[in-house]
Amino acid sequence: MTTVAAAPLRDIHASKEFKSGPDAVRIDLKNIDDVPYYVEKRYVRADENREEFDYEEVPVEEFYEEDKEDSLDVLIRTVKDLQKDHQSLASAIPKGTLATQPEAVDDFVRNFLVRMGMRKTMQQFQVEWHDLVSSGQIKTNTSGYLPEVYRENEELSERMKLLESEVDRFRKSAEKAREEFVKMKKERNYHRQHHNRIAQEKNNLVNFTKRLKQHLSQYEPQLDELKSKYDLAMREKMVHKLEKEKLQNQLNATKIPSFKSNETDGLGPTQTKLKELRQKEEKKKTVPQTNETINSSHPQDSEFPIDVGSNPYLNRFADDGAFHRSTLTLAKEIEAHDGPISCATIHPRKHVVVTVSDDRTWRMWAIPEGDMIMKGEGHTDWVSGCDFHPSGNKMATCSGDTSIKIWDFSQKKCVHTFTNHLLPGT
Repeated sequence: MTTVAAAPLRDIHASKEFKSGPDAVRIDLKNIDDVPYYVEKRYVRADENREEFDYEEVPVEEFYEEDKEDSLDVLIRTVKDLQKDHQSLASAIPKGTLATQPEAVDDFVRNFLVRMGMRKTMQQFQVEWHDLVSSGQIKTNTSGYLPEVYRENEELSERMKLLESEVDRFRKSAEKAREEFVKMKKERNYHRQHHNRIAQEKNNLVNFTKRLKQHLSQYEPQLDELKSKYDLAMREKMVHKLEKEKLQNQLNATKIPSFKSNETDGLGPTQTKLKELRQKEEKKKTVPQTNETINSSHPQDSEFPIDVGSNPYLNRFADDGAFHRSTLTLAKEIEAHDGPISCATIHPRKHVVVTVSDDRTWRMWAIPEGDMIMKGEGHTDWVSGCDFHPSGNKMATCSGDTSIKIWDFSQKKCVHTFTNHLLPGT
């Protein structure tokens, strides 16, 4: 069994006996820091008499104090205590004092001569002063000091000079700022006047533009009406020309000799001509036709015109001689389409040209006047090419939409569309 006991140091030195019981020295654990003590480890046998010792419970709380939680108030109080300690230490340190000794008269004279730049006078003064001091006529201790008012006046004069220099500097800065202000004011007035003038011109232009728009709005309906009338007149003119040409061709085809007119059995000139052509075709046929294959028809029915075979206008440019571009001159320039022009074809007999473009339209122009006669729309993609029929009253166009359209000028419309191609037509 082990026990621990504490006793005053003086008691241990006086006697090495360990006393226990009511006569033993009692230690106040609250003030244990002020009492010298030591701790000794002893072993007690179990067979010894236990009645000689009084065992008491020693609580742990008596040896150790609970840790107090730091709070904001405790921290502030600690900081204030430290500040007070620093202030008390600072107040305990004696502060030094600076005493200014009055300036001597000879020093004042020397400083004055140096400040004024009187070097020779100062040298002469130095020689005479040292002669007098060395001869004993003047004692440095009894020469006197300059009154304090002179020193203060000198400091005030230096301060006044410094302030005057500062005033001059501020005055120059103020003058410079005033000049800059005047300059900026002039520039502001100039720009303001320029802005007012521009604003006035803008208002005048806006009013003039409004008047022009109002004036043009009065003529737009008339211009549209005149344009529509002009287009209608040109189309009618072209249609009349085509009809006239068609009738002229028919008239030329129906002309027959006068001596055969009496031999016709009451038939007109057209029917008589068709009858003669039919007879010629029948003679050329080598295989006889049966009555079953011949369709019954009225004696006075007109037959479909016989194909003449080759195009009579196929080689219309073959007889033209070679020409050089230097011999050509520009007669007129026409803005025909909104997009690039892919092809242009000249009418076989008339002064008419047809142009096709990527804007999906074709247009007919009278040359060299440059007036638009007709306009066609119907393709869904760019138009790549066009060509006239030998008769001159029809035209074919091909497009990037893989279609070919046949146009009849007399009917003013597309009479047929071919859509069997798989690629764009050219």
